[in-house]
Amino acid sequence: MINYNLVKFTMSAGTAEQLPNNDRPEIAFVGRSNVGKSSLMNKLFGRKDLVKVSSKPGKTTTINFFAIGGMDFVDLPGYGYARVNATEKQRWDNLMDGYFEGERNIKLVVALVDIRHDASPLDAQMIGYLESLGHPYAIAFTKADKLSHSRGVAQARLLREQLCVDESVRSVLVSSLKGTGIDDLKKVIEERLNF
Repeated sequence: MINYNLVKFTMSAGTAEQLPNNDRPEIAFVGRSNVGKSSLMNKLFGRKDLVKVSSKPGKTTTINFFAIGGMDFVDLPGYGYARVNATEKQRWDNLMDGYFEGERNIKLVVALVDIRHDASPLDAQMIGYLESLGHPYAIAFTKADKLSHSRGVAQARLLREQLCVDESVRSVLVSSLKGTGIDDLKKVIEERLNF
């Protein structure tokens, strides 16, 4: 079992060159801006504001590392926020490529998708990117408290079809507000880490 409450922030990287070289197991979180990534990570850790929740989408521009014991949880900057210039977008692309294509011990990528909407082309692109690189991933359908349970289950099934996700890929419905699915997400993470 992982004691999520023992998590501590260790560092931020704004460029691929600043990424730490280590072989510690990593659980990474990725999703569109405003999908609720920071809130979900805080709920997972049982902390209110360890992972900074921004009032403006697209505000997180660095890769942030959080350590628990001998492993790292990695908060990746959100994608799909249009109001950035070409230079900033290129920096983001280089940073993300540097992370995903570097020699890292990525045990699982948790891809966050807002359950209230159809899958966006950018969500599909991210899933395709992870698959092309062979990174194991699971999907966390966020904001599940906004739909009834039966509607949420049906919408998750539809989104999996839209994203062309294989049956072997795990997915969970989560709500940072109500804590729904957090224990299920922990199980998915711990199975990947062989806990």
